[in-house]
Amino acid sequence: MNKQEVVSYIEDIPKFTSKNSLEHTREFLARLGDPEEGRKILHVAGTNGKGSVCAYMQAVLLKKGKKTGMFISPHLMEINERIKINGEDISDEKFIEVFNHVKHVVDEMEKEGLPHPSYFEFLFGMAMYTFMEADMEYIILETGIGGRLDATNAVRHPIVTVITSVSLDHMEILGNTIEEIAKEKAGIIKPHVPVVFLGERASTDAIEMRAGKLAAPCIKIAKNAYEIQKREDKYIDFSTVSAYDKYTTWKLHNIGIYQAENAMLAIKALESIFPEEQDLALWQHAIEQVRWPGRMEEILPGVWIDGAHNVGAIETFVKSVKDAASKEHTVILFSAVQDKNYRKMVECLCKEVQADAYIITKIQDTRGEEISKLASVFRQYTDEEVLAEEDLGQAFRLAMEKKGKDGRLYCLGSLYLVGMIEKLTGRR
Repeated sequence: MNKQEVVSYIEDIPKFTSKNSLEHTREFLARLGDPEEGRKILHVAGTNGKGSVCAYMQAVLLKKGKKTGMFISPHLMEINERIKINGEDISDEKFIEVFNHVKHVVDEMEKEGLPHPSYFEFLFGMAMYTFMEADMEYIILETGIGGRLDATNAVRHPIVTVITSVSLDHMEILGNTIEEIAKEKAGIIKPHVPVVFLGERASTDAIEMRAGKLAAPCIKIAKNAYEIQKREDKYIDFSTVSAYDKYTTWKLHNIGIYQAENAMLAIKALESIFPEEQDLALWQHAIEQVRWPGRMEEILPGVWIDGAHNVGAIETFVKSVKDAASKEHTVILFSAVQDKNYRKMVECLCKEVQADAYIITKIQDTRGEEISKLASVFRQYTDEEVLAEEDLGQAFRLAMEKKGKDGRLYCLGSLYLVGMIEKLTGRR
């Protein structure tokens, strides 16, 4: 099979199977050779910020010379992005080779009457087999949805677990309150394994209760654990008191305020793994060098794309841009999928960001919401210009015209939209 045929097969999986139990996933992994054995796993769950936390941890581990694999989701443009070997996306050739092996294992399982793995489970199996073959010492795993029942939770012995910001998303699966969702995320906590998390009032109790039952050491990051010192055009400087130095300043190549807390989670998780570490300069350099696509990423002068695709992410987005938007001509290019609470997302955007124009476009996916519905919601919350253009190319050109030479354009609402704009602008 060639790459296109392989991707088509994987993308068709949801048509003939559904999610399986963790016992099934463990059996799947066992048949792949128990790839967890002998490797150090860092497991990350949460609503927003998971990918960024993974990227910061990966950067430090690689700078320390550690062989590191990373499994993330979703991808923005190419499915290969989900499986990274020492910081590089798996090659097409290796992807096909691993697919063929995993599919053979799955075929044998089906002959014995076992269900086919789901889309996410299949890719997780591919990733773990890849990491075993490449003899990765460290493996960073990002959950798909939730935590307790997520396929990645089939791993039994992580060395640290991390829970990022928790907000309302995937409520049809995870629950209707922050507390219920936090309980699902806390399902990744393992006995006696440190858990690093944000001290958010609504989610803390659920996490600490689970950790207490399992005697898992809690590393809670309070709101005063760090302080943003300076925001420049492309950077944020923040300070923290570390285990190794009374006062440390970190620089992030990103203007998203929320990235400071993501970096803090990564730093504290790594401190739990390397309690005797002294080379702060190496860590600082590694974290400063991180460029995480689609997260407050400036792709052209004055043009940012951000993967904010739920209410919590939009709320953190507006904290990062509202000051600049109030001083400069600002345009927002927006789209969303049907199953998100985009009404609350739109309300937050219109009330908190003083944009001069809103351009609405359509995501090239069956879940994409109709632009007429999205535009109608925007018009309920703003008196500024709202324009709907189904074709992304036309919408982007229109947004650029509205932005002008010295204005700002923010593109957000969906990771699908971010990937489409990356491809449109030839970024990757």
